[in-house]
Amino acid sequence: MISVIIPVWRDLSAVVACVAQVRKMEGVCEVIVSAASADRELAETMHTLGVSFVESDRPSRGRQMDRGAVAATGEWLLFHHVDTDLTSAHLQALVGLTTDAAVVGGAFYRRFDERHPALRWLEPVERWHNRTFGALYGDQSIFVRREVFARLGGFRGLPLMEDVDFSLRLRRAGEVALLDPPIASSPRRHLARGPWRTTFRNATLLALFHLGISPQRLHRWYYPEAAASELAYGAQTYPEAVNSIGGTGAVDSAPFPGINR
Repeated sequence: MISVIIPVWRDLSAVVACVAQVRKMEGVCEVIVSAASADRELAETMHTLGVSFVESDRPSRGRQMDRGAVAATGEWLLFHHVDTDLTSAHLQALVGLTTDAAVVGGAFYRRFDERHPALRWLEPVERWHNRTFGALYGDQSIFVRREVFARLGGFRGLPLMEDVDFSLRLRRAGEVALLDPPIASSPRRHLARGPWRTTFRNATLLALFHLGISPQRLHRWYYPEAAASELAYGAQTYPEAVNSIGGTGAVDSAPFPGINR
């Protein structure tokens, strides 16, 4: 029923722990790990765990998730980050939603954590924002009907802001559901880099994306360690602006050919 697609880049131990937990959950028909590059050790480990494994030619979360969608067979696709805490309660909530024909996709509400303890009082405001018109983010574990994902063109291979771009197109496709229980992500990396510094950086990148700066350029700023991989692969054509968010121009010419098989 539900194909769980997990984009990964390094951090083998965290990937193994995540996969071992998710693959046993009720409603999950398959787990697909989509790696940022060839990784023999990771591939062999995933094979041992009995999950599907696909590779990309360079780090790009949108491309990785699109490639994972090619391999998926479930009616619903759930895109999940390794550092987000997906539990059986979340899957049960999603399974309960799958019978509602009006819903095309959605995500889980976000649970505020120790990154900004003084801002936890804003959580109800964020819930309203998510429920009404706000973008859905990758760490909320976005889910979507497989045929709707294909019709919308998937994540269009975007290396960054793929969640923002896709979720706003998803809202225009039909009814979007926000589910409880709220989902939380590990604040480890956020806290290590400084919570306010990271929040300011993320807000700046989001604003630049809305102003038309290309996802490729933003990705190089956000993940400088991945820039060398992209440059080694060679230049890839991306439009310098994504025609207002969710424009019709394709970014990746064929992010998941054959998904409607």
